[in-house]
Amino acid sequence: MKDRETEQRLRREAKALLEQGKVDYIIGFETGSLKFTTTPLITKDKDSVDRLIINPFIVNNLSEYLTELKGRVGIVAKGCDNRSIVSLIQDNQVKREDVVILGVPCPGIIDLSKVEGLVGKDRDELDDVTRDGDKVVVTVDGEKKEFPASEVLFDNCLGCEFPTPQEYNILLDESSSLVADKTASRKGIETLEGMPQEQRWDFWEKEFSRCIRCYACRSICPACFCERCFVEESEPQWIAPVPRWQDNLIFQVIRNIHVAGRCTDCGECERACPVNIPLRSLTKEMYDLVDDLYHFKAGMDKEAAPLMTHYETTDPEDFIK
Repeated sequence: MKDRETEQRLRREAKALLEQGKVDYIIGFETGSLKFTTTPLITKDKDSVDRLIINPFIVNNLSEYLTELKGRVGIVAKGCDNRSIVSLIQDNQVKREDVVILGVPCPGIIDLSKVEGLVGKDRDELDDVTRDGDKVVVTVDGEKKEFPASEVLFDNCLGCEFPTPQEYNILLDESSSLVADKTASRKGIETLEGMPQEQRWDFWEKEFSRCIRCYACRSICPACFCERCFVEESEPQWIAPVPRWQDNLIFQVIRNIHVAGRCTDCGECERACPVNIPLRSLTKEMYDLVDDLYHFKAGMDKEAAPLMTHYETTDPEDFIK
């Protein structure tokens, strides 16, 4: 019921913004072509806003589209998406006055692959999947099964620090209570950290041997906004165009360095990977290193300078020899 009420308010607000000429576009979510999925909706038609939805499957980080649209934009933003917007503002990729943020407090997004694993059925065989507080109810063949939300939410959602947008023009609902499980959120990362170095190297060799270098991770990442990526340079050529595992690893390491201080742990890179490489194990580790070393979290203050673009007199100088 809460999602339905939020959905109705979203449609009213979006229609009003378009009718009053306050925005040229609305970016939100509509029902996807596959069961239990959503897809981005970008429209300037006020009648199309009736297709906008809010549900436990609004997984996309829509901030990615802000750098592609000209004019004033109204955008639906969850907590992590909101921080990506602020980060883009900090990097002068987006002007704050050109964005009307429709904030959606987010209790976490359901990972359908986890649901499929728990019930042993493909999503097409599921009758219904609904969120009920700290539980998720899955209906299969008319039988309802309940699971703790912590078992079916995306790992990055379980570790989310700011589920309610901090920067917004309109907050569509009250602050959201999040089902958090930081241990589960970092399980894969801690498993890797516990491996001997040689075993960890073998793990990543195996994973990146499967990479087809489709660049879905780069394309979906709001923090990857360079007009020309280093992998496309030919003078010098940093990595070979053939997707060898060594070059795939170099691509991901350098990409992680480039997005350090801009990554909000939205998890889109891992979700978009067609061969299911655990990319969040890299991005989250970088996210935590940035926090530990610089006490900096991406997208928290639009007035703050981006990481590595300034220094403080109190910064440690241990690296100077």
